[in-house]
Amino acid sequence: MPVVRIPTPLRPHAGGLDRIEAAGATVGEILNQVTAEHPALRERLFDGEELRRFVNVYVNNEDIRYLDDLATPVAASDEVSIIPAVAGG
Repeated sequence: MPVVRIPTPLRPHAGGLDRIEAAGATVGEILNQVTAEHPALRERLFDGEELRRFVNVYVNNEDIRYLDDLATPVAASDEVSIIPAVAGG
């Protein structure tokens, strides 16, 4: 089952978990399952049905924006990483 890596700033919204196993054939299906189990994550990751602009998602270190976006296929052994953009000064 694919593993979704949760970054530190989002862990309070995921029950403190740093990784979540989720079933699905695509990134969109996996993120829908994760946000169904942890609803507080949905508003931080999505704007309607689209990923927020500052949220980067990778499958095995490949940015899904350069693949098939939320339709990117995911295999059972894959790792999905959520990387929010962080601004600083």
